Amino acid sequence: MRSHLLNETTADDYRRCVTEGVERVAAKLASTDKPHTGISVDELAPVIAGIDLDRPLDDPAAVLDELEEVYLRDAVYFHHPRYLGHLNCPVVIPAVLGEAVLSAVNSSLDTWDQSIGGTLIERRLIDWTAGRIGFGPGADGVFTSGGSQSNFHALLLARDEACRLVMKNSEHTPSKAEVLPKLRIFASEVSHFSVKKSAAMLGLGYEAVIPVPVDRTKRMDTAALALELENCEREGLFAMAVVATAGTTDFGSIDPLPEIARLAAEHSAWMHVDAAYGCGLLVSPTRRHLLDGIELADSVTVDYHKSFFQPVSSSAVLVRDRDTLAHATYHADYLNPLPKEVEVGAPPVPGGLRGSIPNQVDKSLQTTRRFDALKLWTTLRVMGADGVGRLFDEVCALAAEGWKLIDADPRFEVVVQPQLSTLVFRHVPAGEVRPDLVDEANLHARKALFASGEAVVAGTKVDGDQYLKFTLLNPQTTTADIAAVLDLLAAHAEQYLGESLVFAS
Repeated sequence: MRSHLLNETTADDYRRCVTEGVERVAAKLASTDKPHTGISVDELAPVIAGIDLDRPLDDPAAVLDELEEVYLRDAVYFHHPRYLGHLNCPVVIPAVLGEAVLSAVNSSLDTWDQSIGGTLIERRLIDWTAGRIGFGPGADGVFTSGGSQSNFHALLLARDEACRLVMKNSEHTPSKAEVLPKLRIFASEVSHFSVKKSAAMLGLGYEAVIPVPVDRTKRMDTAALALELENCEREGLFAMAVVATAGTTDFGSIDPLPEIARLAAEHSAWMHVDAAYGCGLLVSPTRRHLLDGIELADSVTVDYHKSFFQPVSSSAVLVRDRDTLAHATYHADYLNPLPKEVEVGAPPVPGGLRGSIPNQVDKSLQTTRRFDALKLWTTLRVMGADGVGRLFDEVCALAAEGWKLIDADPRFEVVVQPQLSTLVFRHVPAGEVRPDLVDEANLHARKALFASGEAVVAGTKVDGDQYLKFTLLNPQTTTADIAAVLDLLAAHAEQYLGESLVFAS
């Protein structure tokens, strides 16, 4: 079996094997005429369950043949212009090149002696992103697996920073165990679910997250936030963090960052900005102003695999003050032992360290970690930041046109005019129809469309009612695609209503 190890003796086999795999994928991309085949779980599950994993095929070509049947044929292809579902983007070729390189070399970004070069590239990209945010030279950060982990990481830092401040400023010096039940997190009622999940994992409980009402544009109501912060203080509780969202998952809404920053500072609360979706604005040639105020945050989440057109996974958490990352540091003698005293006059090391080995595990929640930063590096070196930003501008402009289309269509109602590239809407039948039937018709339309394979849209609820959602992250999508998908949705919904009303009568 040593013949399958990637090394100096198998380089030619590696070249042939990977080339054949690339050819298969390229052929599939070229021939895909709809987002997916419409295959059901009941059809595909027995096929995969019937494969004997203890009887290998030996030949990579045979494995690719099998993979065609169990994966490539029926995969959901995000590059198709009628994939309008979740926050999945088509990927740029330079990033796929980076993915191929990082997978083969297989660096682990936890310590310098496993990732020479890779460590410095990641640190350079963190510095670059921090600069785009507007953080000063004291900023830092680390790549993560995704927005949920980035949000968790930021809130862990916020929790321990809040405990430090409370214990420092209290007369009787309470223990951390005494402080934790009194910590509160404030986030808009349409913020990402990972905020509540993080609170639970941090030992605070779901109830530690105070949902703040939003205005009619689905942005956090800062007057309501001010009242909630005052209530927290009056009840003897501590405002641990305020989470502002720069691009909510459903509506793409961007909370009023400058005002939130002011209120957080007044109440000594950590300000975190979840810009997992809206981070594409950091490189936008025309829309960067929508993130004004993000530079006032204590921490920021960015997801390059959403609006920088990177393959999953590629995310990061950034902090304004690198010293706060120490809350996540743990030293292990075999990995990153406590450093010796820094030598006087030692030359600087990129990333802000002097005279010490730059181990990324010092600030990461993960130990073994992929070199996902390389994908962004190859993208920027080929396309440049403006090239990526123009792609994100295109999908934002498309959403604006899509909003006009839906708003003018009497078959639908749309919730809010988009700031980014999502549209939340629903089919509204003519005449008097029971609200539960309207919900059922919209849910059916989404499922029927998915089953057909002709297009993919997402769904959500607004004030308890069932809605549909376009998530537009493909610059190849056109208003004609949007119009065609609207027609398909309307037809499915109206057929369901017609059959339901006939059956009821």
